[in-house]
Amino acid sequence: MKENTSHLQQEQVEKLEEIGARLRQFRLEQSITLEEVAAQTRIQARLLQAIEDGKIDQLPEPVYIRGFIRRFAEALGLNGAELADAFPVGASIQFIRPRWRHLPGAQLRPLHLYLLYILLVIGSVSGLSHILSRSAVQVIEVDNTPSAQQFPTPKKPESRPPKQSLDMNQSAEISHASQDGKPVQVGVTLKAQSWIRVVVDGKTEFEGVLPEGTQRTWVADQQLIVRAGNAGGVLVEFNDQSAKQMGAPGAVEEMTFAANPRS
Repeated sequence: MKENTSHLQQEQVEKLEEIGARLRQFRLEQSITLEEVAAQTRIQARLLQAIEDGKIDQLPEPVYIRGFIRRFAEALGLNGAELADAFPVGASIQFIRPRWRHLPGAQLRPLHLYLLYILLVIGSVSGLSHILSRSAVQVIEVDNTPSAQQFPTPKKPESRPPKQSLDMNQSAEISHASQDGKPVQVGVTLKAQSWIRVVVDGKTEFEGVLPEGTQRTWVADQQLIVRAGNAGGVLVEFNDQSAKQMGAPGAVEEMTFAANPRS
């Protein structure tokens, strides 16, 4: 029995050297690297290298070697089944086990190794999914908090509703008169968002919040009143005069522009 086993081992070594040399030659002729074959076959590059070098002591049991040979050959475009069948495995696969003494898990059977590998993969995937799920939940929670929202902090006058701006008694009325008989023309430019109310000849022409960068012009025959909830963010241009800031930031101010009657 020992003689038959020794003969089979020798035959396997010789056949592996022959097959490995053929695979290496064909691979080099096509300028394919072992890493490319490993990526395609899912076989570690060190095992592919052991097959090419005929180092059977660095490989698992013959039945697995035969499977490696088939996948290796098919990746190179060869007849994998034919090459794999040329490698003898014998009736028993346990005589090769001593060659794995130097590798982790040498006491485990091939089936146990396979099941352990599957369990490790399942555990890794489950753990990764759990971590990603928790991370996604944390990201959503952080994104929903006020501190995570990337919006500029509004100024206090801008956050007040128009109704509150109307009821405040902080305004200081400033009157401007045009030249005799000339209509009143007032231009408004917003440096910052502000609530604005414009009354033209006793009629409210506009009331609401204007965003930063807005430019509007109104014309009145007799009188034009501009009231702002954020006077520091409003520039007012009266007729042909230079634009002036209505007041301090956050202050509620009102300006009255009147047309002088013709003399």
